[in-house]
Amino acid sequence: MAQRRIAWWKLLGMAGVAGVAAGGVLVARNERQRKAYTSDEVRARLQERMSQANGEPDGTEEATGQP
Repeated sequence: MAQRRIAWWKLLGMAGVAGVAAGGVLVARNERQRKAYTSDEVRARLQERMSQANGEPDGTEEATGQP
């Protein structure tokens, strides 16, 4: 009986370690994607988001032909 209880705790510990490792992989992947942008690209994206938040047109919509 004692052997079986220890085995469960070992499995639980190993599952926890695997979960932490998987989380670390996801964090590292997101960090690489974030750092892939140049500072000019980041600035342009932030300015675009700010103009959208303020309700300003961003110039990407098609012209409707109306003045």
